[in-house]
Amino acid sequence: MLKFTPILLAVLYGLAMYRFSAWRTARELDEKSTELADSTLRRLTQRMAEALELRHIKVHIYEIQPVNGLAAPDGRIFITRGFYEKYRAGEVTAEEMASVIAHELGHVALGHSRRRMIDFSGQNALRTALAMVLSRFLPGIGVAIAGALTSLLAARLSRKDEYEADAYASALLTKAGIGTAPQKSLFRKLEALTGNRGAAPAWLMSHPKTAERIAAIEANEAAWLR
Repeated sequence: MLKFTPILLAVLYGLAMYRFSAWRTARELDEKSTELADSTLRRLTQRMAEALELRHIKVHIYEIQPVNGLAAPDGRIFITRGFYEKYRAGEVTAEEMASVIAHELGHVALGHSRRRMIDFSGQNALRTALAMVLSRFLPGIGVAIAGALTSLLAARLSRKDEYEADAYASALLTKAGIGTAPQKSLFRKLEALTGNRGAAPAWLMSHPKTAERIAAIEANEAAWLR
């Protein structure tokens, strides 16, 4: 029984982290967000709602400056204040913002948002368990190796989710009559908008590279035409 104690402790730690992370995320989003009131964006989200046979799609502005979109574990959709300001300044079009919302809707519809929270907690548990085991054989570096291995796993899972959410967004934008052109044009702008120059290798990045995302969208479009 004693030899399984580290694993049991890691599992309990992961469960506790999941519950705490979900509570903390919901609380921060409640405190730092307001409902989107932009009439142009609302018209576009209404077109997507009709394509999904929904009454409406509610979007919130998350009051932080980094340029990003977010799908919360409870299904709410957010764009950051920093992203919205780029739109208001004319650096991002309304249709491009709609593509962000469609992408985040994909994360919700495909269950990524809730699973990511669970994965995050599970990865913390796995990191803890691996560190305990590896430190016995590789003292001094076992913790670092455990962290690197779980980070690679997390990045791989995240890239898979991004491709799936991109495909969902492409289908929704097409059905809503908006098309995929804004989705692809936004990808070309993202590095400049976020300040990320893509220095890290693709297999270490949580998001796929721009060219690969655009190629995947175009492959989907070609398949749909066939």
